[in-house]
Amino acid sequence: MGFGPYFLLATLEGLVSAAVLALTAVGLSLVFGVMRVVNVAHGEFFMMGAVLAWWCASLVSGNPALGFLIAILLSPLIVAGVALAADRLVLKRLHYEPEATIVATIGLLYIIQQLALTFYGAEARPVQAPFDWRIQLPWFGYSGYKFFVIAAASAILLAVWFLLRRTNIGLIMRATQIDREMAQAFAIPVDRVYAGVFAFGAALAALAAVLIVPIKQAHYLMGQDPLLLSFIVVIIGGLGSLRGTVVAALLIGLSDGIISMFFSPTLAKMLATLLVALVLVFRPQGLFSPGGRLVR
Repeated sequence: MGFGPYFLLATLEGLVSAAVLALTAVGLSLVFGVMRVVNVAHGEFFMMGAVLAWWCASLVSGNPALGFLIAILLSPLIVAGVALAADRLVLKRLHYEPEATIVATIGLLYIIQQLALTFYGAEARPVQAPFDWRIQLPWFGYSGYKFFVIAAASAILLAVWFLLRRTNIGLIMRATQIDREMAQAFAIPVDRVYAGVFAFGAALAALAAVLIVPIKQAHYLMGQDPLLLSFIVVIIGGLGSLRGTVVAALLIGLSDGIISMFFSPTLAKMLATLLVALVLVFRPQGLFSPGGRLVR
């Protein structure tokens, strides 16, 4: 193949990475945008979603489509329940103080990670894709499931945008983010909003994991890279900015796919880190967060 087909293949792989990364990073961005909590355990919620997807698939071995359907429905709900419990038992008791919650979520990270190691094991385990169609392009065949991942992540992101911009739930979240005390004065249950946002952010990470785990194997340490890349995306796009998060995820995902194909994955990570440094120096609030407003 010439340069063109290789570039197309790298772009498609980058779009798959960008779609999953955007979904993961949006959850992290929402938690910080509304609660002002830096959730260091976000990657472990991602990992938990992948492990639960493997567990769901193992329940109905021989029928990957049914296992995937169970996983995409059940895994985000379980992870959201764990996040809700963590918020009620830990974060709320710390009054959502920024420094304290960072330490608390670091502890939560290690607890979830060690529980996964104990009950799931150290080995990576594959999850079969719900279908194995291949779409024949003029130069090569490409996985139909990867196209599905891009489409599904895009649809979920659109649904998140609609929820935040066109519903009363989104209005309450934005009001809580802008002025917590004023929201309480108008009888908005801020603690419940915080609990719901924390659970929702974790569920989005779990959804992203369920989508990607048929492509990458489930492993108890697989939450580290999504956490790092999500922080990079959120810093570049702007904390609390949905538009900025999606644009930054596309930038990082596509550059990672193309640079990894033609040069090396290490160079892609180095350039992403350099971009973060430049953003922090010249525009610390992020590229798309002029006023710190949620869902711009």
